[in-house]
Amino acid sequence: MSRRRASERRLVPPDSRYDSVELARFINKIMKCGKKTVAQRLTYAALEMVREETRREPLDVFSQALKNTIPMLEVKPRRVGGATYQIPTEVRPERQVALGMRWIVLSARARKGRPMFEGLAQELLEASRGQGASVKRREDLYRMAEANRAFVHYRW
Repeated sequence: MSRRRASERRLVPPDSRYDSVELARFINKIMKCGKKTVAQRLTYAALEMVREETRREPLDVFSQALKNTIPMLEVKPRRVGGATYQIPTEVRPERQVALGMRWIVLSARARKGRPMFEGLAQELLEASRGQGASVKRREDLYRMAEANRAFVHYRW
């Protein structure tokens, strides 16, 4: 049995329906308690709903939604002489995608009063248009980074 080094990433096999590694990672983000088939059913139902509403390829809508939610900057706290400053830093590409996916899933789960697949479909549609809670979260992060731009010289 070969051991993977900490720097090596685990390869995620592409999903069965759309043959997309990015969508497979998204399904894994939705999954709770190891119930992957439930997560797949939710995701595919949401993508079918997106197809019906937009008459576009659902994978294109998903990619556009992800592109609109991934952050380029984030703020990290750093202690300097007894004070904690929020320092704007660039985000690594893997973390950008992970944050974007996480925000879409959290925003979809926050939509109460409807099934998860409906909330997910609505969040994907809104994010692809540049609206919705996940895009708002990214914009709030950018505003915070802009406000703390004066502390960028504390970056390592």
